This record gives sequence, C-alpha cells and structure tokens, in this order.
Amino acid sequence: MCGIVAVSDLYASSQPETALEAVRRGIGTLHHRGPDSQNYWNSTDGLVSLGHARLSIIDLAGGDQPLANEDQSIHAIVNGEFYDFERIRAGLQSRGHCFRTHSDSEILLHLYEDFGVECVHHLRGEFAFVLWDSRQRRLFAARDRFGIKPLFYSESRGRLLLASEVKALHAAGVPAAWDDQGFADTLAFFSAPPRSLFRGVSSLPPGHYMVVARGTGVSTHRYWDWDFAREDEMPAARPDREYIEEFRSLLDDAVNTRLRADVPVGCYLSGGIDSCSVLALMAQHAPGRVRAFSLGFDHSMYDEGPIAREMAARTGAEFTLIPISHTDMARDLSDALWHCESFFINGNSAAKFALSRAVRDAGYKVVLTGEGSDEVLAGYAFFRMDLIRHQSAAVAGVAPGDCSDATGSAQAQEALRQRNAPSAGLMLAANPVDPTPAYIERLGYFPAFMEARKAALERMQPALAIRATADELVTSLLDRLDVAGQMTGRHPVNQSQYAGNKSVLPNYILTALGDRVEMAHSIEARLPFLDHHLVEFARRLPVSMKINGVTEKYVLREALRPMLTETVYNRQKHPFLSPPALLKPDEPLHALLQDTVRGSALARVPYFDRAGTIRLLDEASQMDDAGKIAMESSLMIILSACILADRFHL
Repeated sequence: MCGIVAVSDLYASSQPETALEAVRRGIGTLHHRGPDSQNYWNSTDGLVSLGHARLSIIDLAGGDQPLANEDQSIHAIVNGEFYDFERIRAGLQSRGHCFRTHSDSEILLHLYEDFGVECVHHLRGEFAFVLWDSRQRRLFAARDRFGIKPLFYSESRGRLLLASEVKALHAAGVPAAWDDQGFADTLAFFSAPPRSLFRGVSSLPPGHYMVVARGTGVSTHRYWDWDFAREDEMPAARPDREYIEEFRSLLDDAVNTRLRADVPVGCYLSGGIDSCSVLALMAQHAPGRVRAFSLGFDHSMYDEGPIAREMAARTGAEFTLIPISHTDMARDLSDALWHCESFFINGNSAAKFALSRAVRDAGYKVVLTGEGSDEVLAGYAFFRMDLIRHQSAAVAGVAPGDCSDATGSAQAQEALRQRNAPSAGLMLAANPVDPTPAYIERLGYFPAFMEARKAALERMQPALAIRATADELVTSLLDRLDVAGQMTGRHPVNQSQYAGNKSVLPNYILTALGDRVEMAHSIEARLPFLDHHLVEFARRLPVSMKINGVTEKYVLREALRPMLTETVYNRQKHPFLSPPALLKPDEPLHALLQDTVRGSALARVPYFDRAGTIRLLDEASQMDDAGKIAMESSLMIILSACILADRFHL
C-alpha cells in the first residue's frame, strides 16, 4: 500500500503556483503510508502533477512510481494491490504490451490502453489510483469495489486535488474547516459518503471511477455494486454441502492469492471465526510458519487472547500477544484520530493502532485480516434481529415494521440482546424507539442497525446543537441509497446488509479499524473476505446459509469446521471492542474523556451544547454497567470531535 496525491489544473485558465509544488506538500504528510520512497511526475505543460509515497511490497527494487507506459503517453499512481497480476500480465504481453517493472501496479497502464475506463472490471484487489492520459487530456481515477483504499478529492478555484488522506489535501492548499452537513451525516451513521467531515472535501464512493477532461469538470460513475439477488430471481436452491464446498474453495483461493509478496506476511488474529478461518487457510499455503498477532485486554468480557492463542496452537502458528490497557489507548487516541480523520465509537481503534505499530516493529509490512466477513455473511447481531422480526411477522401476518411483539418474537429478541451485552447500544438498541417513518414507507421495516443508531442519537439529544431530529438524521442514509435498484424486492437481511455495506463498512470498519490505523504504521492489510469473486458468490446465497436458526455465518462455520477449534466453531459473534472508558473510572482513558470534553476543546465544535454535554457526562457516570456500555459510542464521538478540532485546527 502507498500514499498518492494528484493535482490537475486541467480546466483552469491560470494558476499562481505549479501543481508540482502542491503535490510535494501533500506527499510530505503521507510518509507513514510510503516510507520507502517518494517520487513525482509533472506534465510538460505543468497542468498535471502526480506524487507517490511507496511502501514496497512487490518488486522491491524496481516498482517505484509514478509509472509510465511504453511511449510515455500515460502516467499513473496506484495505492493498493492487484491480485492475480501475473496471469493478467502474461495476457497483456501476448497482445504486444511491454513492461518496465515486475510490480503488480503496472498492469493498470496496459489494461487502460486496451479497455479504457472499463479496465476497472479487470482488476482484482484493494486499490485507489489516478491515471493521466496525455493523448486524450483526460484524468481517470478509481476506487476498489468495497472502499478498502481511500481516495478524497477537492475542487477549488479551477484546480482538482486528489489524495489518499484529507490532511494531504489540506497541505496542498485546501482550507481546513468543519462541513456542517458532513458532520451531521457522520454523526448519524459513522460516515458521510460522498461528503466528509471537512468542508470542500469529498470521498470518491467505493465501486466508482472519476473522469476529468478539460472544460467538462468532474464526473463520477458507478462500475460495481453489491446487487443482492431479488427474492423472485434467486437461483434454484442447492444442497447445503454444495454451497459450503464452493464457498470454501473461493475463500481458500482468496487467501492463497493474498500471500503473494516479496516480504513476510503475517496475520491479525482475534477469537472470532473470521480471522481464525483466515489463519487456518494461511497455514495450509504459507511457505513457512505463520506469525499471528493478537490483542489482549484486561477485562474478561472483551479479552479474546486465550481463544486466539488456542487457535494459533491448533494451526502451528507463532503467537504474539500485544496487551493493551486504557493507559495505552489514552496515549494513542489523539494520533489515531489524526490518522483516521473521522469519529471513533470505542477505544478499539486506538488498540488497533497500537497493534499495527507492534507488527511493524516486529519487521512485518503485510498482514491478512478477517474484516468484511460480517458484512458479506450477515454476521452482526442486528442482522439476526432483522431475521427474527421478519420471520415472526410472516407467521403473524403483519408488516415487518410492526412485528416487535409478534408471537415468539419478543422472547427471541430478548435472548439475542442478552447474548450481546458487551455491544449493547452499538449492535442493538439499548432503549426502545419508534420506527423512523421513511424506512417503513420505503422498505416496509426499520433495520435494527439503524434502530440502534437512532436510539443512540436520542440519548445524545441533550448534548446536540444540531436542529435535525434523530429521524431526520437516520433518514439521510436512506436518501443516499439506491433503494429502487439495489434494495426493492430483496430479503430484509440483504437490504440491511446493503445499507450497512454502503455506509459503515467503507467509512468506519475499513477506516477506523482498517486502512488508516494500519497504514499509520506502514502496514498493508489484505482482506480475503472482500475478494469480489467470493462476494459475488455470497450475494446469491439463500439467507439460511448466512443465518441458520440462531447460528450466524453458517456457510463459513461449516466450510472451515475441520480446521477450527471447538471453541471458535461454537462461539457466536462478538464484535471487536475494547473495554469502555466508563467501566474504568480510575484509568487514563476515562480521565482523557472527562478532561477533554469538560475543558475548552468543546468550544471548537459548534455542534454540541456545552451545558447539555456536561449533563450527559454527569448522568453517564451514575449509570450501571449496562448503561455505561450503551453510552460509550456517544461519548467517544464527542471526544473524537474535540480532538479532531484541535489536531486539524478547525
């Protein structure tokens, strides 16, 4: 993985400074993404400049960027990995293309020569890139299907700037300020695509590409979407074993393909079935003993270290445990927020930040992780809640949005809540709320994950200085989704997956728990569960292969059963969370929360009412443990906003 910056004055009449100067300033903020080399290219007319900060993974000696094709008419910068590139390269060479390097990134240039912007369909992996075609005077940029790799852009005074991180845009000349609508949207569902928290800065959505030509401005185009099967178009049912065998084969290939590197490859390991499955398959294909890295917390409800250690022993992996305390998280929280450029809802992002630093210090640049499995296979508790309500509604003959008290449903819902106490308020609503009318009108039900978000917003209401109601805030997500094309006619579980995968997945899971805390320490993470071949198979699975009774991720569980410990096989989903700050009032993380929010920093965030915020803090400290757990995300968002305001001088 790397960091990229591009500046184009393609449709500007004149500029007082060159594009190259702006790119150099931007790249200067991205050394963490590419510590091995920083290089630049400037067009002969000075209107387009590309910068690249490289983390060398493949072709260590010869893979520096920007890259150029044979006649120097096309230049490109790439952040990410293209898998199966040797096969694609061989096909391109058979058609007469000549390569200058042995890197995976170079296939982009020649695929573009053959297919133009449609080349994105031939790419497999996690990536963001910018390409300049001097013959057509066209700038072409794209982001991978799932949003694993970030790409931000800004238009200002006839200049287009693109970068891997917002801070690089600020360094290149974009003023730093809050964006009112972006703040409200991020508050509502941890993300704000295509807006960001920062005024004038947009995020290119996952599965989209951008084209910029002189005089025409910026146009964005969707090239991929989740496209879950409609209920009336589901493929004919097959025996469970056939689904299981095909899933195992696809996941095995996704893992094996991601082991290709010219540096050692490790594994992030928790006690969950996702990372344990990845480790089990790595152990079958890796040339030597796999090294697995795990976090340990000093709270039994959140510590997965013993389960991870048992799984590492089962596979013969070398196990490394990194213990993390509230002191550690308090120390790293500000830096982790600066890298992530958005809100946290728990200290887990600071813990993952520390994990990546430990992996770098151990001499690794690449790890495989289990992220994406819950989104592909409906692993979260709120998906099971949606299924319980949908099934109960069908039995009772009522609309799904009205089924909370249907026969059998109330008991099943309460049992689910009891089994997910450590994530109360985050996965499932901690207090009753009325369904938001727009969801009932347009979907026929209120997704449980949005119900949880609405409940959290209502708890935050005393602290908010935003005029929008909780209903209005959560409806803003629905207004951005392709309801007619991607949700209508789908099973409610698939509808909920789509909503989460277009919002929380790319803009929180893959950011605050993914790319940004990993690349903060120059660690490239590879995500086998977000291989598009696997996803395109999984999106046609019957819901029963994802949630079977009360068992989540059924197809994965059965596919990997022979390779897993009994503990992992029988364990239900526990989201990766650190112990909430409020549970440890004598620890530094709690002190950081109290001192920051009660201090002068809150004045720099005009979206919170000071008196209401202090009252919320006071009330939270008097709650029982369940209430403190439910309040964690709200207070961490407020703390995040205060720190971001300070670090970015907003």
